[in-house]
Amino acid sequence: MRKLAGAAALTLVLAAAGGACAAEKVDLLVRKATVVDVETGRLLPDRLVAVRDGTVVAVDADRRAKRFDAARVVDGKGKFVIPGLWDMHVHFGGGEALIEENKDLLPLYVANGVTTVRDCAGDLSDSVLAWRAAVASGELLGPTIFTSGPKLEGINSIWPGDLEVGSEAEVRAGLDKLQAMHVDFVKITDNTLKPELFLYALGEAKARGLKTSAHVPLSLTIDQIEAAGLGSIEHVDYALKAASPQDAEISAEYAAGKLTYTQARDRLVESFDPATAEVGFRKLAEHGVAITPTLNGGRVIAYLDQEDHARDPYLRYLGPGLKATYAWRIERAAKDDAAAIAARHRRAEQDASLLPLLHKAGVMLMAGTDAGFLNSYNYPGVGLHDELKLFVDAGLTPLQTLQAATLAGPKFLGQTDRYGAVAPGKAADLVILDRDPLKDISATRAIDGVVLHGEYLDRAALDGLMQTAADKVAAAEAKAAVK
Repeated sequence: MRKLAGAAALTLVLAAAGGACAAEKVDLLVRKATVVDVETGRLLPDRLVAVRDGTVVAVDADRRAKRFDAARVVDGKGKFVIPGLWDMHVHFGGGEALIEENKDLLPLYVANGVTTVRDCAGDLSDSVLAWRAAVASGELLGPTIFTSGPKLEGINSIWPGDLEVGSEAEVRAGLDKLQAMHVDFVKITDNTLKPELFLYALGEAKARGLKTSAHVPLSLTIDQIEAAGLGSIEHVDYALKAASPQDAEISAEYAAGKLTYTQARDRLVESFDPATAEVGFRKLAEHGVAITPTLNGGRVIAYLDQEDHARDPYLRYLGPGLKATYAWRIERAAKDDAAAIAARHRRAEQDASLLPLLHKAGVMLMAGTDAGFLNSYNYPGVGLHDELKLFVDAGLTPLQTLQAATLAGPKFLGQTDRYGAVAPGKAADLVILDRDPLKDISATRAIDGVVLHGEYLDRAALDGLMQTAADKVAAAEAKAAVK
């Protein structure tokens, strides 16, 4: 038995030695690049990145490149490789007539280095779920999609496409439906949803092991929301509730109808207290509540009085139907008087000022744009780079900002085994940059190439995606003009 075992061992050794001489076949080999470790901020120069079957199989010193036989080799000298960017708050919607225009947004994300998006509800859930499957199977070019499906709301919500619930039984039925759709998380908003049902929905979702994302009702305190198990707050202005010593009082008065929505929000802004914020934000972190700030969308609307977006070059990539949905917010903003405009500016600046405080307290910030239909001039794809600039302008470092766009999303969705690093075993969703993003966050715009699900798209291919989008829009607008 020992001889057989020894012979078998020798055979394995010889086989391994023979295998070491044969080059390992891979689909893609990026050579001589600097890999950015977004966890630690270390730069790893002169590295190779080997990809096979949509997965990174090796990150090594470039001098070991001979061990690989690559179908395609990319010269990464002078380039920086980061994990694909995640936009953790996007929307697809506008009605069935805009399904194709929404679908045409997917390549825009890819062309801007966004390899994953989190859809936070709209009125095209069936289509989004179909796109999610088609992207995963390789039938459709686009970013990986995580989606909430239709969001939970109250009866007669103003938002189309919602799952409207008016009782605990209906909440349970709604969650049953969402689970049957295999959604990735549950989105809850409070346009007409009763406060007690909001809390019940959070608790029921948590009991089922579902991640939740929400707007925070003014009628509930931040302590109630935390205790109920909310996963993420969408839009940073809701964090003001955790920074106001009057949160309970304001919530009670709003719930009793003594304050309008605008009055309650103004009271939260006026009662902001740094010491309360420090304690409140630390409690958010302790409860594991993440925040997607979505600064860019709010800033665009806040400064419409100063900035004319009517001739933005990026409009050429958006279908006429989607652009038409922008009118709603633009028309609302146009009705504001001087006092309301000044208040918009103050809110935008205050929202941005919260980011360093939240980060210091340990709250996980997730980069997301709120881009899609309705949200005027907040553009799918390039909007994430606008958002990242605002993070840095607010006081975060480029590394902290990059972490919000590469690490936070996978952590929130429980996907860190597959995403969030340029490392063996991780998904081959990569962005190759011309410049160091740790020195200047605007380097995320300087994209030389994108590796999407293992497929390499060079600069010419990315430009081609953008041109195809522009050509489709031009054709649609020409057709509409003839009518």
